[in-house]
Amino acid sequence: MLTLDQVKSKSAGWLGNLHPVLLAAATELIRRTYARGVPILITQGMRTVAQQNALYAQGRTKRGPIVTNARGGTSYHNYGLAIDFALLLPDGKNVSWDMSRDGDGDKLADWQEVAQEAKKLGFEWGGDWTSFKDYSHLQFSFGLTTSELRAGRKPTVQQVKDALSRINGGDQEMNTGVKVNVTLNGQALTTGVLDSVTTYVPVRVIAEALGAKVTYDPVSKTVNIVKE
Repeated sequence: MLTLDQVKSKSAGWLGNLHPVLLAAATELIRRTYARGVPILITQGMRTVAQQNALYAQGRTKRGPIVTNARGGTSYHNYGLAIDFALLLPDGKNVSWDMSRDGDGDKLADWQEVAQEAKKLGFEWGGDWTSFKDYSHLQFSFGLTTSELRAGRKPTVQQVKDALSRINGGDQEMNTGVKVNVTLNGQALTTGVLDSVTTYVPVRVIAEALGAKVTYDPVSKTVNIVKE
């Protein structure tokens, strides 16, 4: 049987560039489903607009079945807010999209077990959509439409903290106040503080080490950084 670390490593390639909440939720989903005897593989994560358009063309201007109705910029994948998954088979090499499979023999379809755990973490499941159901799709929309995301809207700090609290079982402060070291080209530079998903560091130390000049305008309350 594959270890949890082995299962996690197989999805690592799709977890990069995800929103911090999605990264935490996907990692926890892999852990929870593994604990239920249902290992999964993340098969899609962040997609560029170009990649989304290429996928949209499938079944339209390119061969293959239609797999999405979302053009580039209209999918939560394009903002690191969605993942797709499949069931990882015991050989650790192949995957299954068989929604009736009961690999752990508990009389409940493995796919439904994944969906259950995903919803507990706060994911929206494509299998609940009323049209064009996407059973392998999971997302966090934070109440934002893709139009709003294209316009630059982002989840609020409070929404992020609330989501992380849910994912961490109510312990949203688990990373709050952690002292971190900052290095530049491997050399110790300064220290900072990790507060949930934000790292606070002294901007002057960082900027000047990178050859920039920092000034402060007290009238406009603006920190100005000029690369010399």
